[in-house]
This record gives sequence, C-alpha cells and structure tokens, in this order.
Amino acid sequence: MQSKVDAPCPQCLKDDALTMLAMSSEIPYFGEHTQITVICESCGWKHTDFIPSDGEKPGYSSLIVDNPEKCSARVVRSSSGTIRIPQLELEVSPGGSSSGFVSNVEGVIKRFEDAVGSILRGNADDENIVQASLELLESLRKMKSGSSHFLIELLDPRGRSQIIHNDAIIRDLMENEIQSLDIGPEVPVFEMR
Repeated sequence: MQSKVDAPCPQCLKDDALTMLAMSSEIPYFGEHTQITVICESCGWKHTDFIPSDGEKPGYSSLIVDNPEKCSARVVRSSSGTIRIPQLELEVSPGGSSSGFVSNVEGVIKRFEDAVGSILRGNADDENIVQASLELLESLRKMKSGSSHFLIELLDPRGRSQIIHNDAIIRDLMENEIQSLDIGPEVPVFEMR
C-alpha cells in the first residue's frame, strides 16, 4: 500500500513530499510483520522499520558463528535494534535516524567494515587510529570468510529484531539490559490522506 503523508519531511521540512509504503509479509521463522518505509520525494530522506504482527516483546538473539554456513543466517534488525560483536568490542546502537534492514550475518559484518573504513579515511593522519582500523578490518574479514569464530548479538527493547537460525539463542531481555539500551527514533505518527 502506498499513500501520501500529511506532514512535512523531518529532514528538509518540505510539505507534501512524504510517501509511505506499507507491506505485510511473512519472514520464515520470524513471523508475519509489516515493513513501513517513509520516503521524501524532495530530499531523499528515508526511514524503514519492521513491526511484528504478534506485538512487541523486548528480545535478545545471539549466534555463535563457528562455521561459514552460519554467515548466511538471516538478521532482521529494526530501527530499535542494537548489534554487538563482543569479541571485537563493536556495537551499533540505534540513533535518531536509525533504519531497519533485513540482511544476513555476512551483510552485518560488511556494514561494520564500511563503518571502520569511514573512520580510517577520516583519520588517515593518525597512525594509532590507522593501525587499529586495519587490525579491525582484518579481524572482520576473517569473520566474514568463516575462518574466525565469533558471537553476534542482537538486542531490541521493542522486540522487532531477531537472528534467525536453528542454533540462535533467543530469550527475553532482562530489565537491566532494557534500561541500558537506546531505543532509536520514535516513528512519527502520520495522518493518512
């Protein structure tokens, strides 16, 4: 379903430029969900999120990636999900413009590589940052190829994210975990025309 949104764009503030796309579908082992994407035709701003049909329950998923096959495990991350690779002390927390995505473990590692690459390019004059970035990139490369074992965690206080694999550990978030997590952007409520 596609509809115009009666609100200004949160990025460029242009009126009548927002379009919302809503699509319900079934993700195997995750269940029915609605994917909502709001796009500004003027500046290109975009926000995507996933809303499960069975309600929200704060959740934790983790997977020990100890063989190359597990790099193909499906990862559904909503705008409120935090992804961690504890072994490298890497974490992506939701920010004010965080967006959801569906990928796999390899795709998540690629996102970490892209972020470290940006840091490397922005700090090419700092030898310490360059060295640390190159070491991180090498560790991520080994993880992506399946030659290095690691744990990947996905924590979502809104319960919209999950790692989907038979070996994934799925549990409720504990109250102290919920309190320590960012919840990401508040999805704006739009009036449909």
